[in-house]
Amino acid sequence: MKLIFILVISYLIGAVPIGYLVARSKGIDIRLRGSGNIGTTNVWRSLGPAAGLLVLAGDVGKGVLAVLLGRWLVGGDAQLLTALAALAGHAWSVFLGFQGGKIIAATLGVFILLDPLVMVIGLALWLAVVGVFRYVSLGSIVAAGSLPVLMLVLARPWTYTLFALAVAAIAVYKHLPNIRRLLAGTEPRIGRP
Repeated sequence: MKLIFILVISYLIGAVPIGYLVARSKGIDIRLRGSGNIGTTNVWRSLGPAAGLLVLAGDVGKGVLAVLLGRWLVGGDAQLLTALAALAGHAWSVFLGFQGGKIIAATLGVFILLDPLVMVIGLALWLAVVGVFRYVSLGSIVAAGSLPVLMLVLARPWTYTLFALAVAAIAVYKHLPNIRRLLAGTEPRIGRP
C-alpha cells in the first residue's frame, strides 16, 4: 500500500507541467507557440534562455526527486518504479488532459542519481549529435535510445536494463512527430526558427 501511495505521489510530481507554468506566468500558453511542446527547447525558443533554463532545472529536479522518493521511502528497485511513474506523469500529465512533455530533461534527472556514468555517456551522445546535426530532437532520440544499450554493455542489473528500455520506448514514442519532421526535412535546427 505504501508503494502504491508513493507511486501516485511520484506520478503527480512528474505531472507538474513546469514549462506550461513558466510560460503561463508570462501570460502565454506554450502549447500554442512553436512546436507546442511544454519542454525546455520550445520554452527556450519561445521565451528565451532564462525561461528555458528554469524549465530545464524544474524538469531535471522532478526526475531527481522521484528517484529519491523510491530510494529513501521504500528502497531496492522501488526507485525504478517511482522514476517511471514520474516520467509517465511528465509525458501524460493529468493537469494537461494527459498531454505532456517528451521526458528528456526528467530522464536526465533520473539518471543523475540512478547511474551517473550512463547519464554522462548519454549526455555526451546528445551533445555530439546536436553539435554535428543541430537537431535537438535527434540528439534526444539517440541519447534515449542509447540507455538500454549502455545498460547491457555496462552489465547493469536486468531490472535497470528493462527500466531503460521502457524509458527509451516512451521517449521515442513522444518524439514521433519530430521523427516525421526529420524524415520530411522540416524539423527546425538550432539557431533557426
